[in-house]
Amino acid sequence: MPTTQIRADVAAAQDGDNRAFARLVDQTYSDVFLLAARLTRDHDDALDVVQEVYLRAYKGLIDYRGEARFTTWLHRITINCASTLLARRRRDLHDPIQRDVIDMSDEYHPERRVEESEISDDLRRALEELPPNLRSVLVLSDVYDLSHQKIGKQLGISATAVKVRLHRSRKRIRQAIQTKHRTRESVAQVTTTRGVRNAM
Repeated sequence: MPTTQIRADVAAAQDGDNRAFARLVDQTYSDVFLLAARLTRDHDDALDVVQEVYLRAYKGLIDYRGEARFTTWLHRITINCASTLLARRRRDLHDPIQRDVIDMSDEYHPERRVEESEISDDLRRALEELPPNLRSVLVLSDVYDLSHQKIGKQLGISATAVKVRLHRSRKRIRQAIQTKHRTRESVAQVTTTRGVRNAM
């Protein structure tokens, strides 16, 4: 949707035109859901986040003054809603139900080698273990390819803070993957040793 049309629909929605707001939802839903899914890594959680996003947007639209683009404003709400939900999920870790996780990779092929699948799985798990504030920065930078300045505007922090969070998130990702690899290698060595002993 052209920027001029978005502005027109925003203005109309602020005046109480629900059809204009519905058009805004239709044109932004895919991007909002994709961001929510990449932040939560869970289909159902992403749907919950999107519902909350548009509820907040509808209620807060009257206060929207256009300092940021409407899509940027929506993304900021999405990040806040996802962070709130993930924080609540961490408090509810006692729930034994295993949640289904979305595979957001666009390059998935069944013929991938086992090693590549393990790396991908390790990366996904490491990303899930990041705190929401670090995950948000990493997703906006490495998935959406936003500059430090734009990420800072999305999150309401400085570009310097973005750089710091990116450094921390990437460092934690590397450490998590390295730890998993070392653990896997140790298990393999123990298994091999036991197999040799049993064969003797």
